[in-house]
Amino acid sequence: MTEFTKGIFVFLKLQLQHSSLARAIIYTVGHIFIASLCNIFITGAELHLATADAIIEPFINGIWYYLLDKTWSRRIYTS
Repeated sequence: MTEFTKGIFVFLKLQLQHSSLARAIIYTVGHIFIASLCNIFITGAELHLATADAIIEPFINGIWYYLLDKTWSRRIYTS
C-alpha cells in the first residue's frame, strides 16, 4: 500500500468516526442492498425492480413522515 492510498484510508476512517453524514450514507447504501435482497428472496422480483423498490419506498416514507410530523406539531401546539 502506498503512502497515498494509506492516507486515503486514514482520512476515511477519521471521517467515519466523526461524521453523522458519512454514517448515514453507509447506512442508506446498506439499507438499499438489504432491502433489495429481501425483496428478491421474498417476492422473486428481478434485481432492477427490487432495487427500485428499495430506493423509492424509503423516499416516500420520508415524505410521509415529514407531513405527519408537520400535522402532528400543528395539532399539539394549537391545543
